[in-house]
Amino acid sequence: MKKIILSISAIATILIGACNSSDSKTKSAKSVQDSTVTTSSAKANEEMAQPTNHDGKKIADAATILARKQVPVLCYHQIRDWTGKDSQSSKDYIIPLKAFKDHVKMLSDSGYHSIQPDQYYNYLAYGDALPEKPVMLTFDDTDYDQFEVGNKELKKYGFKGVYFIMTVSIGRNGRVRYMSKADIKELSDEGNTIGSHTYDHQNVKKLKGDDWVKQIDKPTKVLEDITGKKIDHFAYPFGLWNKEAIPELKKRGFKDAYILSTSRDEKDPLYTIRRIIASGFWSAKTLHNSMKNSFGEKRN
Repeated sequence: MKKIILSISAIATILIGACNSSDSKTKSAKSVQDSTVTTSSAKANEEMAQPTNHDGKKIADAATILARKQVPVLCYHQIRDWTGKDSQSSKDYIIPLKAFKDHVKMLSDSGYHSIQPDQYYNYLAYGDALPEKPVMLTFDDTDYDQFEVGNKELKKYGFKGVYFIMTVSIGRNGRVRYMSKADIKELSDEGNTIGSHTYDHQNVKKLKGDDWVKQIDKPTKVLEDITGKKIDHFAYPFGLWNKEAIPELKKRGFKDAYILSTSRDEKDPLYTIRRIIASGFWSAKTLHNSMKNSFGEKRN
């Protein structure tokens, strides 16, 4: 009887040991699986933060992008005649109606063709062809005169524009009148590009934590709801940027971002695309010369 009891005890011990071994293997396998899932998830998130390939082509490296000839990108703000209250410095950002019309006519007479940010991105990233003498016409800050005067003038010559919208001012009509949601939707529907320009024109170099939600995430969602399209392009307020801002924009799915006339970043040139302010003091001839001087040579 003792032998039988001992045998049963031995068998039980073996079975318990086997179960424990099985549990250990299961836990170990689960641990490996969880680790694999976490790694895969992190990799997927990293890939989502990067621009996708285009027609099977790989995005060019930074050196190749920097070596491509730059396209003139013009930046306009207010389009109206000066008043006695306008300071000398503010007149750089306020272009009188006649001067603006002269600028656009000069571009047309000189054989320029307006392009959109997607075209410029595909040229820089993948080497896609652009029309002869390309130019990009951009407008910042949502002023209504960009819609009422700017858009109408561009239409006369078959040009399209790019409108970087500051969402805090949408629909406001006080000392300065701003575009409504309907105006922005109409611009988008007509084939112009709508881009993000923060909520209320904050310097991105100062953004921290939840600031990115208020200044980038929520405004971008507002613009996507208005246009029914994904917002892929961003313009830094004041043209100011830092290296820390670039990964934040990548995480949010922006394909590129626009600065002003400072140097591009050597590692991320797609997020530091250059523009120049078309000054209210410039004649059409001065604008043309400035375009050649700023964008005529391959420069960083």
